[in-house]
Amino acid sequence: MVSYKTTDVEISLDKPITIVRRMPSKVNKILDCFKTTRGSERRTSIDLEKKLATWMKSYNKAIKILLLGAGESGKTTIIKQMKILHFQGFTDSERMEKAREIRGNILECIILITKQMSRLGIEIKNKQNIQSFDYLWSIDLEQDFVFTPEFFIHVKKVWDDPGTQESYDKGPSYQLPDCAKYFLDRVSQVADPDYVPSNEDILHSRKTSTDIQKIEFQMKVPKKYGSGFQNFWMFDVGGQRGERRKWIQVFDGIHTILFLVACNIYDQFLPEDPTVNRLQESINLFKDVWSSRFLQESGFIIFLNKQDLLKKKIESGVSIGNYFPDYYKHTTNLLPNSAKNPENNNNEYMRTRSFIRDLFWYAKETTPLPTARKMSFTPAFGLTHHHIQDNYLAERPKRECYWHFTTATDTKNIETVFEDVHHMIINQNLEMIGLT
Repeated sequence: MVSYKTTDVEISLDKPITIVRRMPSKVNKILDCFKTTRGSERRTSIDLEKKLATWMKSYNKAIKILLLGAGESGKTTIIKQMKILHFQGFTDSERMEKAREIRGNILECIILITKQMSRLGIEIKNKQNIQSFDYLWSIDLEQDFVFTPEFFIHVKKVWDDPGTQESYDKGPSYQLPDCAKYFLDRVSQVADPDYVPSNEDILHSRKTSTDIQKIEFQMKVPKKYGSGFQNFWMFDVGGQRGERRKWIQVFDGIHTILFLVACNIYDQFLPEDPTVNRLQESINLFKDVWSSRFLQESGFIIFLNKQDLLKKKIESGVSIGNYFPDYYKHTTNLLPNSAKNPENNNNEYMRTRSFIRDLFWYAKETTPLPTARKMSFTPAFGLTHHHIQDNYLAERPKRECYWHFTTATDTKNIETVFEDVHHMIINQNLEMIGLT
C-alpha cells in the first residue's frame, strides 16, 4: 500500500482518496455547544448527497453531446429540433414567447437593412415610402417596443421598396441575419394579433445564446445493439468570441462533440474583426477544439450546416474562389476512401461543399492531437492507483472525425442525420470497451 500521512490528513492510493481530520480537544468542546445545529446541517448534507448521487447516476448513464461552433452556425436550431423530434414540440406559452421573439427579428432586420442604404449609396426608390422609412428610423432599439398594426404597415411598405431589396442583396457585407427574408416575406402573417408560430417559424427564429442550454431526451437502441433506450444530454453554448470562455464549464465528461459550420458565410467577415473571414474563423476555432486536451477522449462529428443557403448563394453567382483562391485548384478526391463522382467537378454546388469539407479535413490532418492531461491528486477525485496507471499508460486509438451535410431548419434531414450520429456513438462506445 502506498500512503502519505500528516497530522491531519491520511491519503491512500490503493483506494479512493479520503481525508481524516483530527480536531484538537478544545475545539471539540466548543463544537459540543452546537450539536443541534450540527445535527440539522448534517441531515441537510445527507439529503444533498443523496440528490447528488441520484443526479450523478443519471449523468453517468447519459451520452453527453456538446454543440460547438462559431456564432450563428445553427447550434440552437439543433436543440429546437431535438425538442420537436423527441418531445411534444413547443407548448402554447413557448410559442407565445417565440412570437414576440420573431417580431423582434423583423424589427432588427428591417432597421439593419434600411440603415445600411446610405452607407451603400442606395436611395429610396418609391418616394411615397419616405414617411415609412422615417417612422422606422425613429424607433429606439434600446427601449422596449410595442408592436402595433401601424408598425407592420410601415414595415410592409419599406420591405417592398426596390431600394430596400437592393440593400438586402448586399446583406453579406453587413452581417444580415439569415432569417431576414423568411420573416419579412411573412410580415402580414406575423402582424396578426392571433399569430401562433409554426415549428418552421420557430426553427428560423434567431436569438443570440449567452448562456448554457441543456436538453435531455431518449432514443431507441437498435435491436442489433441490445434494444432498450439510450439517454442523451445535449448542451449548447454561445459561439460568439465573448461567450467562448464559458465553454470549459461543460467540457467534463463529454462523449461527443457536434461541431457546426455555417457553410454559407465564406463571403462574410467578423463584426469584431473585419479583417477575418467568418469561414476561416470557423476553421481556426475547429483547430482549437480538435487540439483541446480537455476533449481528447471525445468523439468528433462535424455538421457542415446551412446547405440550403449555400446552394442559393452559389446559384446567385457568388463564388467561394473569390475568398479562398485554392478552390480553383481543388478536386474532390482529397478525402481518403471517398467515392469519386465526376459530376461533382462540373457541379458548382457539389464542388463548393466538397471544398469546404476538405478545408476542415486538412485542418484536422495538420493540427496536432492534444497531449495527455495531467491528473490532479486532490480529494475531489476518487482515483485509485490503477486508474492513474490506466490514464497514463493506455495507448490512445487514432482519433476519428465524421462529417454530415446538414440543413438545421429541415426536421426530416436532422432526424435522418441524427439516426446516423446515434449509430456512430454506439459504435464508438463499443470500440472503447473492445467489443468491435
